[in-house]
Amino acid sequence: MTGIVVKSTGSWYVVRELGNGQLHRCRLRGKFKNKGLKVSNPLAVGDQVDFTVEEQTEGAGVIHHIEPRRNYIIRRSVHKSEHAHIVAANLDVAMLVVTLASPATSFGFIDRFLVTAEAYHIPVTLIFNKTDLYDEDLTDYQEQIAKMYLRIGYPSVRSSAQTGEGVADIDALLDGKVTLLSGHSGVGKSTLINALVPDLDLKTAEISQFSDKGVHTTTFAEMLEVRPGTYLIDTPGIKELGLVDVKPGELAHYFPEMRALLNQCRYHNCQHTHEPGCAVREAVDNGKIALPRYDSYVSMLQGDDNRR
Repeated sequence: MTGIVVKSTGSWYVVRELGNGQLHRCRLRGKFKNKGLKVSNPLAVGDQVDFTVEEQTEGAGVIHHIEPRRNYIIRRSVHKSEHAHIVAANLDVAMLVVTLASPATSFGFIDRFLVTAEAYHIPVTLIFNKTDLYDEDLTDYQEQIAKMYLRIGYPSVRSSAQTGEGVADIDALLDGKVTLLSGHSGVGKSTLINALVPDLDLKTAEISQFSDKGVHTTTFAEMLEVRPGTYLIDTPGIKELGLVDVKPGELAHYFPEMRALLNQCRYHNCQHTHEPGCAVREAVDNGKIALPRYDSYVSMLQGDDNRR
């Protein structure tokens, strides 16, 4: 049988069977645990798998094959620094929920997420949440930031679960897709999901009954059905977003505004920090590349931690 992983608790996986939508509690056959990928989770929500149901275990199954992933969002593992953690796989789009107050999301965090998505060609929409807390100055600031990101290909939506602003717009963007909803802790993601997913409590309870009892599962993503054919992957709040497998020489390729200029630099191996004849630095000086974006690039290049 073939299905999609809708939840993981580390040792057990909840798989939704393709066709009839039936949920199965499955474990992974041991040999998949180490395939050379240094990841803390061999399987991620969104993975398509082949599995066999064992008759003697009342519907529990064994996963014996993982289909190749179209894409994924990956970050450094919190617990094992030398390992990576796959947040979710096989996405049509990602939405990053950010806030300008209570708490404020840093440009470093936003841009690290965008680089990770860009590396796997995943389109991103920014969700500026908690707009009910904005005063006039913050509203102006948000509009400036939205324009900065729109110029380089990242649209955004203003939202507030409290007032309902933007909820219908987000719902329309989800339609017919598998969407990852991400953001750091405290940005109001859970309240937003409650507004977007009908009968959320029932759906999470149904999936939870297939998970390990007593296991702390909030560190794992979960795929929720908004309506048939439309799925939202809820992820726990990410505290930090360390880049994985992005080499210094490749980094500028994942900044769309820099990518367009790379063949105009004097040196083919230009890192856009101090070299003469650098088209990227010239564009920063001329205001064609936004300074916060360039600062994020330099910070990532140097391996600084401005990601919280």
